[in-house]
Amino acid sequence: MVQRVDVVIVGGGVMGCATAYFLANDPGFRGSVAVVERDPSYATASSALSASSIRQQFSTPANIALSRFGLEFLRNVTALLSVDGDAVDLGLRTPGYLYLATAAGEPVLRGNHAIQRACDVPVALLTPDELVARFPWLSTGGIVLGSLGLEGSEGWFDGYGLMQAFRRKAKALGVTFLTGEAAGMEVRGRHVASVSLADGTRLECGTVVNAGGPRARSVAALAGVELPVSARKRCVFVFDCRQELPGCPLVIDPSGVWFRPEGRTFICGAPPPPDRDPDTLDLTVEHDLFDDHLWPALAGRVPAFEAVKVTGAWAGHYEYNDVDQNAIIGPHPEVTNLLFANGFSGHGLQQAPGVGRGLAERIVYGEYRTLDLTPFRYERLAEGKPLRELNVI
Repeated sequence: MVQRVDVVIVGGGVMGCATAYFLANDPGFRGSVAVVERDPSYATASSALSASSIRQQFSTPANIALSRFGLEFLRNVTALLSVDGDAVDLGLRTPGYLYLATAAGEPVLRGNHAIQRACDVPVALLTPDELVARFPWLSTGGIVLGSLGLEGSEGWFDGYGLMQAFRRKAKALGVTFLTGEAAGMEVRGRHVASVSLADGTRLECGTVVNAGGPRARSVAALAGVELPVSARKRCVFVFDCRQELPGCPLVIDPSGVWFRPEGRTFICGAPPPPDRDPDTLDLTVEHDLFDDHLWPALAGRVPAFEAVKVTGAWAGHYEYNDVDQNAIIGPHPEVTNLLFANGFSGHGLQQAPGVGRGLAERIVYGEYRTLDLTPFRYERLAEGKPLRELNVI
């Protein structure tokens, strides 16, 4: 079966759904959009398994701008994504992020702070005494400086709910969602002419968006394009603590371990050691990571965490940019109607509104209008000009 579609989006997670919504909602777009999703249950989707946080404490202005756009979108989500007047409740909470630094990490924290303040991010540097005054449950052993997001500028939300809200609204605006797996692309000259699905369906198209998440590399390969994006497993653990931690933000320890409250419990995680961080689609929880790596750091930073009980765990994927841990957004320089929305390295949910808006503008108007996403262009990889993000957790 052959269908003609103006824009084919491969991947129906939050990035694909956001792009579809912004396209269908743009008054300048009068074409058709089809989103191809291999698993509509989203059982292993990154959008469903993320810890779903949002921050502005990045080391690059472009990332700050993307997340700032995302935060404003979340604050107005019902007005933007409501269908038939239904409220959209994403449970947004904004206690902030708290980055902690040892003497070795202090220069980077101060350098990041200067970039953030230049971008008008409400963030404060705190001495150990100031940290204890604000968070008396925190141990500051080895800490020389902390960086705290203020004024409701950072926090966490229901990421799966955001993805589903984008999906519902996009469908209400006329976007077609197809269950299937992209199995091939026909490239003619400098354009993808069609996308073939595993069931034999062929979608003739004008534009293709790669929103393949952890499978982005294999999606790009269908068009003969190399993409340095791998699937990295990240385990999240849920634990109980008998003591409350008033005002607890999302805390990032110098060890890389992070934790935050989640209702009456806490969740935590950390990047695994490099020798245990392969490119894999496996989502088996590695429970020994908690005992061997996370719990010692947690107990050392918060005395109340010396006695905790793990009550649950799950694993999800980062679509990890192996070159510079930053997103790859926009068209390929040679296959010019193939656009990327890939490699977010853990930042995808919070940046999905801004990326979806930007890609829609690029498709409809040939340029970015709301946000300048050119720093994330594919060409930087070939040019050897990486856009380094220092704050990756």
